[in-house]
Amino acid sequence: MSKLEGKVAVVTGGGSGIGRAISTLFAQEGAWVHILDLNPQGAEEVQQEIEDLGGKCSVHTCNVSDQEEVLAVVASIGRIDVLVNNAGIAHVGDVEHCSPADFDKVFQVNVKGAYNALFAVIPVMKANGGGAILNLASIAAWVGITDRFAYSMSKGAIFAMSLSVARDYMQDNIRCNSISPARVHTPFVDGFIAKNYPGKETEMFEKLSQSQPIGRMAQPAEIAKLALFLCSDDAGFITGNDYPIDGGFIKLNN
Repeated sequence: MSKLEGKVAVVTGGGSGIGRAISTLFAQEGAWVHILDLNPQGAEEVQQEIEDLGGKCSVHTCNVSDQEEVLAVVASIGRIDVLVNNAGIAHVGDVEHCSPADFDKVFQVNVKGAYNALFAVIPVMKANGGGAILNLASIAAWVGITDRFAYSMSKGAIFAMSLSVARDYMQDNIRCNSISPARVHTPFVDGFIAKNYPGKETEMFEKLSQSQPIGRMAQPAEIAKLALFLCSDDAGFITGNDYPIDGGFIKLNN
């Protein structure tokens, strides 16, 4: 039997990159996937891909930083068995090069966006007898990354919120874990390099690839496979943990 057969899964930011890989894999494994994304075009492309393969997918245009929008979408879905908080943005700069607007933007999407989804979905899971939650943290929650002040702040918050939710809702049969990827080769990364290192794209891609001791970036599908395990019944005894998926970045970078 497929690992998520008959489950209903919500994936924020499921229209591209890691979220896209998670959405398509979850659908292949039997879940009815609901994508919450600010970009309907990307999400609808994922929906078409899933439906062409015989899966089920619904798209909800939603700004995760707006709690009322998130509450309305969740109410329209009904039962939810799995939540993946994947939506996020990045920012380059140390504390001196992080304006209040920069800081607030990262906080609103990465931290408040995850909070809004948790706030909306957990009561639904409680009413339905439980569920599995996975939050996307980062190696930036574990180690200092140069010029990632606001981003690191947000992923540290995700790490801590995951522990809190896992502790508070065990009696409700709700599991909550997080994963901490190192660099993953997504369109987001390509756009990030093009924007911040114009004319040095090839050089920077290689440099960022080699920063993982394993010598390359992860592929989105590799992150999705770990997400699938943690959200499936196979991981029924796992809660309150963070899983680095980092090519050795945290412990072998010496």
